[in-house]
Amino acid sequence: MGDDNGRVLVFSGRSNQSLTQEICDYMDINIGNRVIKAFSDEEIFVRIEENVRGGDVFVIQSTCTPGNTHLMELLIMIDALKRASAKRITAVIPYYGYARQDRKCEPRVPITAKLVADLLHTAGTDRVLTLDLHAGQIQGFFNIPVDHLFAINVLIGYIKKLNYKDPVVISPDAGGVERARAYAKRMGTSLAIIDKRREGPNVAKAMNIIGDVKGKVAIIVDDMIDTAGTLIEATNALLGAGAAEVHGLCTHPVLSGPAGERIQNSPIKSVISTNTIPLSKELADIDKIKILSVAPLFGEAIIRIHTESSVSSLFDADGDL
Repeated sequence: MGDDNGRVLVFSGRSNQSLTQEICDYMDINIGNRVIKAFSDEEIFVRIEENVRGGDVFVIQSTCTPGNTHLMELLIMIDALKRASAKRITAVIPYYGYARQDRKCEPRVPITAKLVADLLHTAGTDRVLTLDLHAGQIQGFFNIPVDHLFAINVLIGYIKKLNYKDPVVISPDAGGVERARAYAKRMGTSLAIIDKRREGPNVAKAMNIIGDVKGKVAIIVDDMIDTAGTLIEATNALLGAGAAEVHGLCTHPVLSGPAGERIQNSPIKSVISTNTIPLSKELADIDKIKILSVAPLFGEAIIRIHTESSVSSLFDADGDL
């Protein structure tokens, strides 16, 4: 990106510096200089190392594990930039943590996705850029503009190159049907749904399959894979129903706890995701896991926000997402 775009500055938290570097490479700019360190009691200190006065600043930070640390780090960076007189601060959050706590599903529980939105606004955020929120209505938790990107073109572009014979898109639960339908529509394939009964937090049991999967290549579509319990239960159920093979497709590779071991030891053929969350070395070494980059998507979105161009033209979800 040339100098004619004015004072656009991109800073990175510590959660996903490799993605930030890819984004800046796409934009042809340098990452902004900053110092982030923790005191011995784990309090976070941030110092911005260059002039941001009057600048259009983008702070890239996924609030992935350790989520609380990365969230606090993002808030402190935004506060530092605000006090340094940045003209506009956009929080670029490839993975928006706490998004699963988006409603009161039982008495006396928080709506933490809303709390995080309030914290970002209070810290001084003027705009949010994010990707594949767990629930699209989280955008309504903000009193500032939210640009919501979708990874569907990145993921489907890769899947189409694999030329699977007779694929079927699978929603792992009833809540993901809308997303799976959008993928099935783009791919021109049929759709099946798994009737899943959840027995507790991070514990899922796949039950009945609604739709025809016999002899087909089943592609399970979800926004994230956490412990991979749902994914593996779904895989076993699909193979039991006669699917030829099973692949997982998601935007956010949370992959916590036993996820890596479960994927490695399961009959699933592959898990395809994006780099919104960096993988540990152990996970990166698993051959079944394939990571695609969303850096061009974010880089182009940042350029368009800065130049006041259309961001929605980056994707066409046909009203399905």
